Amino acid sequence: MPRTSSEVSPAPQHPRRLLLLGAVAVSLLAGTANADIYKKVEADGTLSFSNTKADGAELYARTAKKPKAKATPFMPADTSPERFHRYDTYIRQAASLYQIPEALVRAVIKVESNYDPRAVSPANARGLMQLILEPAERMQVRDIHDPRQNIFGGVRYLRILANLFNGDLELTVAAYNAGENAVIRFGGIPPYEETQSYVVKVLGYYRHYRAAAASAPAPTATPASAATTTP
Repeated sequence: MPRTSSEVSPAPQHPRRLLLLGAVAVSLLAGTANADIYKKVEADGTLSFSNTKADGAELYARTAKKPKAKATPFMPADTSPERFHRYDTYIRQAASLYQIPEALVRAVIKVESNYDPRAVSPANARGLMQLILEPAERMQVRDIHDPRQNIFGGVRYLRILANLFNGDLELTVAAYNAGENAVIRFGGIPPYEETQSYVVKVLGYYRHYRAAAASAPAPTATPASAATTTP
């Protein structure tokens, strides 16, 4: 079914096929993190690979072990009214870079964390866009608690999902909550109460933020005659 306002345009510089191949490669690398890989030639000449050493196997690749993550001290929730506009610059930059509507970024942040960079979910998702540690690392986020990195990582993931689902806004939002595999498996929004409610909330805020941006007065240009010259 063709969509109009419920679409996120795929980024032309990231063809879908290349993106999917890259995602597969990333998932394979993530699956073998922190484990040496061993190669074995079977009796029939077949090559097999494993992260456990068997008889006759030889070391194929060694991966460096990650240092243990430092414990993060508890931080009280940020409930200040200023938080709703404190990250405007980061939101605009990330939305522009990854070609995702700014209103959608704001809607996701509103539903995920209510703009609290210290938010932590029961599933240990963290920050403004509620990123999980390992997926966040795949989104090139080094410090999940840094608001800028958290926003850029979350918006980058939205871009990947938008490309994967051909710009379908509802599927992109559903996949952000339930994961792309669940959306693919069910051929649409998964029949999870949480995900269905999540999609409704995000799309509601998305329309709200988009309407607010459309009704905002345009900046007034300064007449050339009124401009002052700084010595």
